[in-house]
Order: sequence, then C-alpha cells, then structure tokens
Amino acid sequence: MSLDKSACDIIQQGEIISCNLTPLGSNYTFTVQVQLDDQTSLGIYKPRDGESPLWDFPAGTLYKREYAAYLLSQHLGWDFIPYTTIRDGPYGIGTLQLFVDHDPKENYYTLTEASADQLKTIACFDLVANSTDRKPNHLLLDEAGKLWSIDHGLTFHSDTKIRTVIWDFCGERIPKHLLKRLSALYTEFEAPEGLLREIQETIHPDEMDALRRRVRWVLSEGVYPGLPGRNRRGR
Repeated sequence: MSLDKSACDIIQQGEIISCNLTPLGSNYTFTVQVQLDDQTSLGIYKPRDGESPLWDFPAGTLYKREYAAYLLSQHLGWDFIPYTTIRDGPYGIGTLQLFVDHDPKENYYTLTEASADQLKTIACFDLVANSTDRKPNHLLLDEAGKLWSIDHGLTFHSDTKIRTVIWDFCGERIPKHLLKRLSALYTEFEAPEGLLREIQETIHPDEMDALRRRVRWVLSEGVYPGLPGRNRRGR
C-alpha cells in the first residue's frame, strides 16, 4: 500500500471491484475488494437491505448501530473496532469496515492472559454500548497481538440487553483509566460535539438517553457485573 493513501481512505473513497458473500451469519455480509487509483484494500460490507428482521430491534438500523459503535470507540480513545464508515455499495447503503488480517483459529476462548487488559476495555465498552451479541469469534487477534472487536449491529438498545461471553472480570473493579474516560464522556452529554454529536444523529433519541444512563450506572457501580469467580476457564 502506498504511503500517500491509507487503508481508511481506500475504504471510504474507493470503488468496490469485487463482492463475495460470506457463507455464515444471519445477515448478508460480503467480503469486498476496494480500489482507489492503483491501491486496494479488503473490507467487510453489510448492506441495510441484507439485514434480517428482528422482533426487538427496528428494521434497517443495524448498520447505523455498527457505525455508532465505531464512533463511540473512537471518541473514547479505545481503538479496537476497525475503521468503519457508512456508504453506498453494490446492494445499497450499509457499513463498510476495514478487514483485519487475523488467524481464524484464534477467538475469545483461545486468548491468553496477555490479552487481559485489552479484554477489560472491550468488556467495559460492552456495558456502555449495551452489546447484545458478543460471541467468541467477534474478537480477532492480529499478528501484532492487538485485539480487535467486530459485529456491533446489536448495540445501543434502550432496554438493557447485554449478552456476552466475557465473564473473566465479574466482580472486579473497572480500571481507573477507563472510568476516568467515561467520567469525561458523561459531562460531554450536556453539549455533544464532534463524534458524540454524530452518534446522537445516528441512533434514536431514546437510545442516546439510555447510553447516558448506562455511563452513569457504570460510573456509580465501578465494577464488572455478573457472577464473581466465573470466567471462560471455569476458575
């Protein structure tokens, strides 16, 4: 890849030149190749019209939630969701996310203690974003040992619906640096600007209010909820 064009530029501005349906998943998901001038990058394309109807989430909103989750992670400075944008594609508007090169054999259950700090950040994010679909294979480990989080279409519901496989830290204190960032976020709800304003424009007003309440709840509790002593290794 050339030095004058980042992969993010290609994903945002490039032309989708190939589009292959991913065989697994309840919603239509495509692995695409995107080209900008003479440079290419891989991405994951999720069109709005490929979303399967759900009884508890409004139709045609999952792609917006995927994008809002990326915005929230960026606003918090927790860089674990690959670059994501909303744009048009072969099957209409949807999200296009930068593909993360990873070992498909690695997932939540194969992670070592070296990933614990990264997992704590993602677990805290899931509480705030109300992640409803945190599966083992939604965590990707790249060659550098960085942990990435994908598939955030089921987030930001106004009702508490947290469903996750991450139980490692139940009853533990949430790290102070994470709470400090959430405290700053809470004050920003008074007059949202920048990415927070964009989140406000992307999700429903009731969901934005619920997001603020969850941040307040996490700050007041200060611990990871659940069953103390339960984690993926059964210790």
